[in-house]
Amino acid sequence: MNQIALTFIFSALLFSCSSTESNTESNINSTEVKQEESENQDPASGELPLEYVEMQTSKGKIILELNPNRAPITTANFLAYVDDGFYDGTIFHRVIPNFMIQGGGLTPDGDKKETRSPITLESDNGLSNKIGTIAMARTNAPNSATAQFFINVANNEPLDYKPSNPGYAVFGKVIEGMDVVNEIRQVKTSVKNNRPNWPVEDVVIEKVVRAE
Repeated sequence: MNQIALTFIFSALLFSCSSTESNTESNINSTEVKQEESENQDPASGELPLEYVEMQTSKGKIILELNPNRAPITTANFLAYVDDGFYDGTIFHRVIPNFMIQGGGLTPDGDKKETRSPITLESDNGLSNKIGTIAMARTNAPNSATAQFFINVANNEPLDYKPSNPGYAVFGKVIEGMDVVNEIRQVKTSVKNNRPNWPVEDVVIEKVVRAE
């Protein structure tokens, strides 16, 4: 199977189920991110400090390290959802054992949560969709990611940016809890709410908070 075919298959599998309608909350845009950078930037290194997030799931704890230097808009967007408590009570609704686990936008009964406006795609940032990295899910439209994310459980380089492929934006990685990720990827799945790869037993994202 050639590269184009692989990319097409992965793109078909990975799409955001969230509504793309804007709500009254303001979008996380590049101007806001630049202002935040100027406030938090380390003058000695010229770089922003890495951000850390603790995700408590029904299978255990996952610690994420986010990279605001490579993906400032995506990281700020994700943290805004974290700070709002948006992810609490959502689920991993798509699990493909040799590909990725996806969640962050649906409740156990299949309802979509109302999201912020879509963000600009930051896939051309030098970060690759390798095992243990976290990236944003989206529709076929490049600039359509909202809240849903996925954690790669395989080396999925065909999802990386190329001039002929917009790719998917990696913005961090798992630094603790890959055993939990691997347990999630092995859960039994079926079709639910007309969606394939839905875990038979709910894998709940109980709480997501910033961590040191």
